[in-house]
Amino acid sequence: MRKYLYIYKSEVISSLSYVLNIVIGIFSYLLLIFIFFNLWNYIYSDSSDTINGYTIGDMIWYISITEILWSVAGGRKFCRKICDDVRSGNITYNINKPYSYIGYLLSSHLGEVTIKFIIYFISAIIVGFIFVGSFPEITALSIIGTIISMILAIIINSLFIIFIGLVSFYIEDANPLYWLYSKFLLVVGTLFPIEIFPEGIQGFLKLSPIYVITYGPAKLFVDFSVEKFLNIIIAQIIYIGISFGLCKILYKKGVRKLNVNGG
Repeated sequence: MRKYLYIYKSEVISSLSYVLNIVIGIFSYLLLIFIFFNLWNYIYSDSSDTINGYTIGDMIWYISITEILWSVAGGRKFCRKICDDVRSGNITYNINKPYSYIGYLLSSHLGEVTIKFIIYFISAIIVGFIFVGSFPEITALSIIGTIISMILAIIINSLFIIFIGLVSFYIEDANPLYWLYSKFLLVVGTLFPIEIFPEGIQGFLKLSPIYVITYGPAKLFVDFSVEKFLNIIIAQIIYIGISFGLCKILYKKGVRKLNVNGG
C-alpha cells in the first residue's frame, strides 16, 4: 500500500508544475456551464417552475458537478497511454515489478487528477453561485458526502478506462471504445439527470455507470439525504469491486497471452 501512496504523491507533486494549464482549461468548463445555463434558462419559462422535481437552480448545480467529473477524468490521454503500453510491449517491463500494474495505473492517474479536481471544484462552487445566486440546502454532512461520492466516482471511472485500455490485448486499438464510453457519459450522464428520461429507461440508467459516476454525486449535492448517500455509496463500492476484478482478470489473461506468444 505504501508504494502506491508514493506513486500517488509523486504524481500530485508533478501535476503542480502544470497548474497554469489546469487554470487555462477551466475556461472551456466555464464556457460549457454558460451554454447550459442559457439552454436551461430558455427551457424553464418561469424560474419558479420545476421539471421532474428540479428547479432551474437545481439543474445548474447538477450540471456544474457532473461537468467537473467529466472534465477532470482526463481519460483520453490515460487510455491512449495504456493502449500504447500494450501495443509497444512496454507493459512487459511492469510484469515483474514489485507492484500491480493496475494499482500503479490507478495510483498514478488519481495523483495526476487530484490538483485538477480541487481547482475545478472550487471554481464550480464560485461560478455556480454567480449563475444561480444561491446554494442548494447544503450542510457540512452533505458537502462531505458529496466529496466522498465524487472521489469514489473518479476511482470507478479510472478503473473503467483501465479496463478499456487493457482491451488492447485483444484488439488493435481500444481508443474508439473509450470515445464511445466518454460520449455516453457526456451526452446521457452529464447533461440530464436520470429523472428527465422516460421511466422505461430510468431503470437501465440506474444500473449503468452513469448512476455511480455522474448522477450520484450531483444528486447528493442538489438533494442530499442520508438514505440517498448510503444507496449511492454502496452502489459505488460494488462497482469498484466489480470493475477492479474485471481489470485483474483481463490483465492476467492478457499477460498469459503475451507469454504464450513469446511476448
